Amino acid sequence: MESFVQHDGIVVPLLRSNVNTDDIIPARFLKSVRRTGFAAGLFGNWRYLADGRTLDPGFVLNRPQYAGASILVARDNFGCGSSREHAPWALNEYGIRCIVAIGFADIFHTNCFNSGILPITLDAAQIDVLVKSLDSSGPRWRVDLPAQTLTAADGNSYSFAIDPFKKRSLLAGLDNIDWSLAHRSDTLAYERRRRNEAPWLFPTPTE
Repeated sequence: MESFVQHDGIVVPLLRSNVNTDDIIPARFLKSVRRTGFAAGLFGNWRYLADGRTLDPGFVLNRPQYAGASILVARDNFGCGSSREHAPWALNEYGIRCIVAIGFADIFHTNCFNSGILPITLDAAQIDVLVKSLDSSGPRWRVDLPAQTLTAADGNSYSFAIDPFKKRSLLAGLDNIDWSLAHRSDTLAYERRRRNEAPWLFPTPTE
């Protein structure tokens, strides 16, 4: 997984609340268990016209000024609905490295960290100020994870909170599996010790 330290990127405002995981990646695009191949389906019900192929020029991600956007700003309860891991996979593959919102659904929030995406929670007043600055100062922000700050193009900086373990994991580029494998020697040592302490828990396989 790609680590996240500092990031400068174009911001795209998706100013909706209660964006659920089926909005993020509709079920018809879920044809693989791999983490790739989902970018085309991102916001599939909104990005395309009725034919399902032609981009809708009115949808915010399709507007020229937001081409190459890597930071998404939304309202409250982003990522609600099912626990669909494909939602952050699609966002990541599209190029979104950071999502700024008033609030996130819990499972989606965790899945973001396991996909290399930094979810930042700010209050509604801060989001309003940041969104207004997009027109006056330009749609480019800087995110500094070690300092836990988000800086808008106008120079105003906002601090955000983050769980220390999730912060360390994202800085190191480790998802839950990577983190477990990093402690493989400790795990094997524990299993050897337990075999000696309680051998009845580890019966010898019959031939």
